[in-house]
Amino acid sequence: MTGSARTDVHDVVVVGAGSAGCALAGRLAARGVRTALVEAGSVVVPPDSTPIASLAATTPGHVLNWAYRATLCQGREWTVPRGRVLGGSGAINGGYFVRAVPADFADWAVPGWSYDDVLPYYRRLERDLDFCTSDVHGGDGPLRISRPSGHLRAPVTDPFLQACAALGYPPEPDKNGGAAPGAGTVPSNAVDGRRVSSATAYLPPPWGGGEWQDALTVYGGRVVDSLLLRGDRVYGVRIGDDELHAAEVVVAAGAVGSPALLQRSGIGPEDTLRAAGVAVRHELPGVGRGWSDHPAVFLPLRSGLPDPHADAVAAQASLHLDSGTDPAGDLEILLFAHPFAPGGPAHLMCAVQRPDSRGMLAITSPDHADPPRLDYRYLRSTSDRHRIRAAVRVAAEILRVAGWDRAGPDDGGPAGWELGNDTRLDEWVHSRLTTSVHLSGSAGMGTGPDAVVGPDLRVHGLAGLRVADTSVLPSVPRRGPAATAVMIGERAADLVGT
Repeated sequence: MTGSARTDVHDVVVVGAGSAGCALAGRLAARGVRTALVEAGSVVVPPDSTPIASLAATTPGHVLNWAYRATLCQGREWTVPRGRVLGGSGAINGGYFVRAVPADFADWAVPGWSYDDVLPYYRRLERDLDFCTSDVHGGDGPLRISRPSGHLRAPVTDPFLQACAALGYPPEPDKNGGAAPGAGTVPSNAVDGRRVSSATAYLPPPWGGGEWQDALTVYGGRVVDSLLLRGDRVYGVRIGDDELHAAEVVVAAGAVGSPALLQRSGIGPEDTLRAAGVAVRHELPGVGRGWSDHPAVFLPLRSGLPDPHADAVAAQASLHLDSGTDPAGDLEILLFAHPFAPGGPAHLMCAVQRPDSRGMLAITSPDHADPPRLDYRYLRSTSDRHRIRAAVRVAAEILRVAGWDRAGPDDGGPAGWELGNDTRLDEWVHSRLTTSVHLSGSAGMGTGPDAVVGPDLRVHGLAGLRVADTSVLPSVPRRGPAATAVMIGERAADLVGT
């Protein structure tokens, strides 16, 4: 789409070629639905960004991520990476591919979205190389899923699992099995040391490995300025001077991009829109509000440990556990086997998986070039502060049992006197607080006054518009949302057109 202004017509426009958007667009095109897939970033994934051991594309300033500025808590600013490339965040992340647990869906209590309702979609997306076809797993889906073994299993992985067992934590050999929380290796969508996104898995050549589908048109490097509304119906999108028209528009731009686009289009909280200079077209108070993510801190392992194979996934194994109030597991200790910097130690990430904190997202102008404000509001509750202290203390015990407890006098980990004092440990956590980059719930699903979409993913009060990505989850799941994002795309493919 270059030159003079033009209008293209399709059956469906999917905005955002991330984990959910690619799955959705690929499934629709395979059915012969004339589908436009619009991606703000490049549709060419550079080969040097695909090694699963590298997280280089998540660093601030990298061309493949948006690098949003955010406030995690008072006095703690951060840069949050989100994928800006075909495949979205799934094309730049660590390959952690773990499902939400049954308790998440029970908590959300959205009709048609129980664990039993969504299990067929989790199965449909995967070809699990370890557990194969079963009542729980799929054996012929587009995404190959495996756990680290052989030369892809890092030297620190078994000692980590042994330390968890020595401390009395049960094994959980299948993190995608819906069983009770415990310690086990992490499922990954990496193949032969290469990151495989839903773009690679679902889209036809030249973007992916599927069969060519004439029904699919991919628009790369194009940012959608706004949705096109006529009364209470959305009939397309505006991209600069150009327009794409369709019977349905599905916004799948991610948990930051989707609410920001809705707000730029005049759909959202009245006060936010007016403050940004946007005319209110359809008031929905929940757009950009009430979302959640996993607050986290990192503890280093002892330096000088054997390096993992270059093709080994970074996130090797994890311990999910109950802080004392959540049998489904509200804490995670995740082993990162690759150091963050050459010559540095590996790390344990300690995260609160079911936080109380709820964030706010607000655009500052109608211009997509002006990034939205992100305010995470982490650790405001006594419960969240208690739980992240508990996670750090468990991680410190794992380091001690495994013999990794001190990487050096100034290794960045909490000292013993900090571990034993709540106030001092809170100060240490604040100084090192980060986020798991699992933002969810910024256009939440449900029927209450703050819900943005219904169980069919239609935006409340508007025809022709759905949202399909992790923004629709009522809250962040207890485990990272990458697998759930693809599942949402799969589920949306069966809903669109109905």
